[in-house]
Amino acid sequence: MPFVKEKYFVKEKTKAFLCLIRDFGYTQKEAQRLIAKGRIYTNGVVMDRPSGSLEGEYEFIYFKPISRGLEPTYTHKQFVVFDKPSGVLIHPQNRNTEYSLIDEVKDQFGRDANIAHRIDQETSGLVLCARNKESERDLKMMFQERDMDKKYLALVHGHVSRETFIDVPLLRKEDESAIVRMVVKVDKRGKASQTNIVPLEYFDDLDMTLVEAQPRTGRQHQIRVHLFHVKHPIVGDPIYGQTEENIVRFLDKEISPEERIKLSGASRLLLHANELAFELKGEKYHIRSKINFIEVALSKL
Repeated sequence: MPFVKEKYFVKEKTKAFLCLIRDFGYTQKEAQRLIAKGRIYTNGVVMDRPSGSLEGEYEFIYFKPISRGLEPTYTHKQFVVFDKPSGVLIHPQNRNTEYSLIDEVKDQFGRDANIAHRIDQETSGLVLCARNKESERDLKMMFQERDMDKKYLALVHGHVSRETFIDVPLLRKEDESAIVRMVVKVDKRGKASQTNIVPLEYFDDLDMTLVEAQPRTGRQHQIRVHLFHVKHPIVGDPIYGQTEENIVRFLDKEISPEERIKLSGASRLLLHANELAFELKGEKYHIRSKINFIEVALSKL
């Protein structure tokens, strides 16, 4: 488990943040943030004052990454790229999360390494990770400024016969009238969102199409919502295209893999981050996934 609670001892009364700086190598800002988040316990009571002091035994909760052997697809002195499997979180949801991609990043490349962007837990494919603080700033700025070209592969329901540019606004807002309150929706009050869809192969026996999706903006669930909006939901999507009752059952982990295949067409979301293209410090990079997505997708039906 990546979050562990371990006991430590301070001989003389010392500011807690100084203990974390001295013994763990945190910066002052990092140490004070961890204390404020309740990571230090004295006599079983959480310390929540960044200015507090320690003397004698105390307990510290910290992130201890544990690798499961996932190798990077591409390694550079400034960044690495992982082909994330479907089902793996980018970051821990809470202290009980047993494994996420950040385990691999921190374990293999050190504490200053970090993930530069996010993809959904069920989406597989390329995730760009910075190896140091400087490259993290540069990479995150590229995503913020939309200087990163991303291409996804998706297996969708129905026959997509021609290239389609989807340009409809998306809104993520709590809906008090709905059972599922935080689903992204097409709404004129939402933010501008554009996705280009190119059909690659139609499987007549399945009535499914392999498409390439290139998002021009970076909204949450953008590709999933846009494809659902044009009547071609992604195969295996447990949210978009399902009834509210079944969405709740999925979120509560009450739907078996067999029932999920019956309801959505596959045992996982068949969406894959397949290509990344960007420029960093004057050098251009074009990285492609090494996963045979269509082979994987057809095995999940």
